[in-house]
Parts: sequence; C-alpha cells; structure tokens
Amino acid sequence: MAIAGSGALLLTGCSAEVQRGWLPNVERDTTNHTGMIQDLWVNTWITVLLVGILTWGLMLWCIIAYRRRKTDTGYPRQLSYNLPIEIFYTAVPLVMVLTFFTFSDSTEKAINTPVDSELVVDIRAKQWAWDYNYTYQDQEKYDATVQAHLTGEEGRKAELPTLVLPVGKTVTLELNSRDVVHSFWVPAFLQKLDMIPGRTNYMYLTPEVEGQFDGKCAELCGEYHSEMLFNVKVVSEGEFLNHLATLKDGHVGEEYDRKPGEVNQLSAHTTEGK
Repeated sequence: MAIAGSGALLLTGCSAEVQRGWLPNVERDTTNHTGMIQDLWVNTWITVLLVGILTWGLMLWCIIAYRRRKTDTGYPRQLSYNLPIEIFYTAVPLVMVLTFFTFSDSTEKAINTPVDSELVVDIRAKQWAWDYNYTYQDQEKYDATVQAHLTGEEGRKAELPTLVLPVGKTVTLELNSRDVVHSFWVPAFLQKLDMIPGRTNYMYLTPEVEGQFDGKCAELCGEYHSEMLFNVKVVSEGEFLNHLATLKDGHVGEEYDRKPGEVNQLSAHTTEGK
C-alpha cells in the first residue's frame, strides 16, 4: 500500500496542471504581457522566500544561542531598547516595500498604458452572457451571445460564447456592464478586470499564440454566475476576417443596458439579440 500510495503521488506530478511547477500554468508569450507578469510573480516569490529563510534562520539562531542554560540563575539582563537594531528593522522593511512597489508599479503601468490598437472590441457583460462589438479596418460588427446552460454533455464547451481575436494584432478591450458588476477574466492572459455599470474599463494586449482559451466572469453576479463562461479564440487574420463576415453589421450599445428597476431588454436567454 505504501508503494502504491507513493506511486500515485509521483504520478500526480505528470499532470498538465503541474507541469510548470510553481510557475503560472500559462505559456510565457500567450500575450505581449504574460512574460512580464510571470517575471514579476517569480521574482517576488524568490525574494520573499529568501527573506523568509533569513528570518527563520535568525529566529532559530536566537533560540539556540540565547536559550537558558542549566547553570543560569535569576533573570537575564533586561534591555529596554537597541537603537541600531530598531533602525535596521525599520529601514529594511521600508526598502523592501518601496522595491516591491517600484517593480509592481512599473509592470502595471506597462500593462495599462493605452495603445493605438488595430482592433477595438466593446465587450458588454450581461446576466449571464456577453455581447461583442468589433471595430476593425472600418468594419463594425457585433455578436450578441446567449447564456450557455451547462449540462455535463461532452462537447458543450465548444458552444460557449466565443470572443475571436487575430494573432499579432494590438487589441483594446472596452469592458462594460449592462446590469450588475461583472468581471472579465481570461486565466491564460494573466489579466482580470471588473466591469462596472456606467463605467468603461480598458484592457490592452496583443495575442501572440493561436489557440482557444477559457474565460469566465470572476465576480458573483447572480443566480447563473457559474454558467457565465466564454471562450477566447486567437486565430490568423484571414480566419478573423472570415469570422467578422458572419456577424451582423453595427453595434449593440447602451440602448440595451438595464435601467433601474427594469430587466435586460437584450436578455442572455434570447437567441436573436432582440
């Protein structure tokens, strides 16, 4: 039983989910930002682990070096303070916090700096699906999707609402909500941003790897929040243009947003976007 248990434990290390160890389970160049995000993640963990090892070492040294011996009598000499040590313990954390802030801030600014994008997608979240308004090369197209009801049937995932993006093209995602607070999250992109009614948030990226990636709403938004899923499909420019040709002309904008006390006019349960 011990051998079988050890073998099963070792085999879990062969799964796709853990093949990258402690690294985020995302290819480094999925987008133009995933590399710098991974670098920030990994370097931060290395730093805090080194600090942890140093701190644990000092604690262990103090426990051993200053333990009470059998020959000791009475109380040890009492010290009210040690100015050099107190300055050291104040300065080091301050430097660490400023260093972490500097690297985090520079990475965040690089990610959130607006770019002159070749493709703009106005994404409008709704209970419990997504509307995609594409603007690309003077074309305006939209895809008003419907909620996917998960039944456990194989192949159901392919029927989820799909956001299609061209590989190698700069993209601006305009994130809006038609009703309540939602959150746009594509784990493979290592980026997540809330979608707040009455406010537009922006996400800038360049997909660099073709493929299909999972997406989901990451904010509890109502009864069917768990089914508010979508796919992101990164394709060649030619395939992307073919996809646009299948969509309807124009955009579906604020006119379908929920007004206070009303239900969505463009419901996630409709099939024709009307």
